[in-house]
Amino acid sequence: MDSGFTNERVEAVRETAGAMERQGGLSEIALSLLYEMGLFKLFVPQEYGGRMEPLPEALRLFEAASRVEGSFGWAATIGSGGGYFAACLPPEVAASIYSDPRAVIAGSGLPTGRAVRVEGGYVLNGSWKYCSGSTYATTFTATAIVESGGTGEPEALAFALRPEQAEIVPDWRSFGLRATASHTIAAKDAFVPDSRAFRVDRNDRRSEPVYSVPFRPFAESSFAAVAIGIARHLLEEAVATAEGSRDAWSKGGAARYGAVAARIRRAETRLDERAAGYYEAVERAWTRHVRGDALEADWAAVGRESKAAADEALRTGQDVFRSLGIGALMEDAAVNRIWRDLQTACQHTLLIDFGTESA
Repeated sequence: MDSGFTNERVEAVRETAGAMERQGGLSEIALSLLYEMGLFKLFVPQEYGGRMEPLPEALRLFEAASRVEGSFGWAATIGSGGGYFAACLPPEVAASIYSDPRAVIAGSGLPTGRAVRVEGGYVLNGSWKYCSGSTYATTFTATAIVESGGTGEPEALAFALRPEQAEIVPDWRSFGLRATASHTIAAKDAFVPDSRAFRVDRNDRRSEPVYSVPFRPFAESSFAAVAIGIARHLLEEAVATAEGSRDAWSKGGAARYGAVAARIRRAETRLDERAAGYYEAVERAWTRHVRGDALEADWAAVGRESKAAADEALRTGQDVFRSLGIGALMEDAAVNRIWRDLQTACQHTLLIDFGTESA
């Protein structure tokens, strides 16, 4: 598949990577490219200006974008993921949210807010952490517990907020992926009409197959693609670092360069094998899903392979990074930034298997 990432586009983003990290946000070049390539609209209906890519193709694009630069790929992945909600909202609301050529959703699925039912809608209060893309989002989504007033069990609903209803709290001071603007958002007494309140598990307003993919494996596979892409970028940079250090290393013994090069090749082989298993699981589940006969076991396999791919990506980074010398420890070294981005992406809860931990 042609990802659309020409050498010119890759270099344009990478040349601004250091500045993006220092500034804590995407460069204008990077953001413009995301708009130009429609990478925020991979799961948006074509009638709203979207690309509506099949899931396997979208995941390969997430990997390709993350291989360009970690924060760039994370932004594309999270921004595109918001398209999933098009099937949860009334058509007129979805059209108003997604038809903007620069439409991007940022938000959180954690129910850390409170909502009160009022005539015609809800009044929303709360704050939500880790809202990637907050500084350029055109819509924010926030999940809250609806107070029942003693009339029944509390219900969790998601709400689509207009930008002016959300305050951005600039608190994303992370170890890696610093340019993703994953800040907290807060809402105070925000009125949200009924038409903009929704449940993620009630996404049957459209018939495109991606919308009926269970949300958990949809998210797991998306984040795994990011991890694979960043790991591939790290391998590229490791090769460049080793080549640049070859003469200096030879003064301490001719064996070092060869040993490091061999370690990089082994890591790449392991990553290729694990990534192949991940994509095979995704393709199998997607093919059966489109036919209408996907089983829960198919999506469970996607989840397992996604976690395994992220684990291998993390192992790749650890094995290779340690061999690159003390220069790799400098924060302004490209390989250092890539390594930190990889650690951060793989820290996402959905990529960690907690089921096998012993007491």
